[in-house]
Amino acid sequence: MSTPVAAAQDSASTLRLLQLVPEALPTFRVDVTTLFGDYLPRHGIECDLVGKPVLGALPDRGDGVRFARVRTSSAQGGRLRREGAFLFTCLRALLKANRANCDVIQVRDMVSIGLLALVIARIKGIPFVFWVSFLMCEARIARARAQLAAHGGLRNRLILFKGLLEERLLYRVVLPGAQHVFVQSAAMLEMMLEKGVPKSRLSAVPMGVDTQALAAAPVQAQRPDGWQHGPLIAYLGTLDPSRQIERMVEALASVRASHPDARLLLIGSAGSPAETAALQARVDASGLGAAVRITGWLPSRQAWALLASADAAVSYFPRGMIHDTCSPTKVLEYLALGMPVVANDNPDQVRVLKESGAGWLVDSSTPAMAQGLLDILADPAAARARAASGPAYIEAARSYRVIAAAVAAQYRRLLRR
Repeated sequence: MSTPVAAAQDSASTLRLLQLVPEALPTFRVDVTTLFGDYLPRHGIECDLVGKPVLGALPDRGDGVRFARVRTSSAQGGRLRREGAFLFTCLRALLKANRANCDVIQVRDMVSIGLLALVIARIKGIPFVFWVSFLMCEARIARARAQLAAHGGLRNRLILFKGLLEERLLYRVVLPGAQHVFVQSAAMLEMMLEKGVPKSRLSAVPMGVDTQALAAAPVQAQRPDGWQHGPLIAYLGTLDPSRQIERMVEALASVRASHPDARLLLIGSAGSPAETAALQARVDASGLGAAVRITGWLPSRQAWALLASADAAVSYFPRGMIHDTCSPTKVLEYLALGMPVVANDNPDQVRVLKESGAGWLVDSSTPAMAQGLLDILADPAAARARAASGPAYIEAARSYRVIAAAVAAQYRRLLRR
C-alpha cells in the first residue's frame, strides 16, 4: 500500500483496536488523532488509545476526534516514575484485552512494549500489529554514537546499548512475530523488505491531509502583523536542530540579494525552549533577526492562515537513512493549500512533487533551495497557476479519506485470514 487506493467501506461489524502509542495525549500527530480518531471510526474501526500524559499545557487536538477510549498514565513524579507508570498502564490495558473486547492489538514504535504486547497477544489469541512511524532504534544509536564521539560518558554508552538491544529485538523478534507491519513510507517499506519482513505483511501508510476539514472551512490568508508587504517565505513544522533550519535562513540571505525585503516565517517550535532560543540567536547573529520570525506552535487553522499568506513555502528535509524513510507532512499541507512549494529530494517528497507536478523539486543544497525560491518570486502569478494542481492531487492520493479506506481494508483482510 505504498500508494493508498480507495477501498469500499466495510462497517458491517465493528473492529475494536487497542493501540499503545509513545506520544503524550492528546497529541499533535495527525496520523494518530485524524486517522484513528476521526476517519477510521467511519469504517467501523474503534480505537482504544493508550499513551503518555501531557506535561504542561494541552495541545490543540482539533474537532471530530472520537476515540472509543483514551487512557494515559500518571504525570506525577520524576522521569523514571512516569516511565514506570506508563509501563504499568500499558500492561494493565493488555491484560484486560480479550477476544470479546479487542480484535487487534497494535503498538506504535515502542520495541520493549511491543515485545510485551506480542507475548500477551499470542497467549490471548489476538492478532498483533506493529506500526513503525520512525526509525527510533537507528536514531537512538546515531545520537548516542555522536554524543560518545563528542563527550563520552556512561549515560551515552547505556543509551547506545539500549538502542542496539532494541534494534536486535525489533528485527529479530517483534516484526517477525507481528501479523502485519505498517510503515511510514515506500522507502521504509523497501528497507523492511531488506530486513526480511515479507511483503505480504507490510503496508506503507504515508502522511496525509484532512482535506474535509479544509473544505468545510476554507483557509483565509492572514499576513503576520507588520509584514503586510514584500515577499514572504514560510515554513511549517518542527524547528528541532536535526531539521537544519539554518539552511533556510542561509537561503533567505541569498534571496534577499535580489529581493531585499524578503522575509522568512517559521511556523513552529523546537523540542525545547532552549533549542528555539538557540535558533533565534543564530538568526540574530546572521544579521537577519528583523527578517525572520518564529511563531511557536499554533492551532492548525491559525498556522494555515499564516501559511496561505506567503508567496512561497519551503519543505526542507535532511537526507540520510533515518530521514529518507520519513513522510514529511508539510509538503502535503502546502500542496493542499495551493501553495507554490520548494522541496528537496527526500524520497517521499520526490514522489509527491513528480506525481502532482505542482512544486519545485531541488537538490538538498542551499543554493538550489534559494534558486527555487527566486524562480517562484520572479513570477508569483505563474507560480500560483502551477501550484493549482496541488489540492486535487492531495484529495485523490493523500487525503485521510483515501488513506483511511486503505488502512481499514487492511485491518479487515488481516482478520479474515
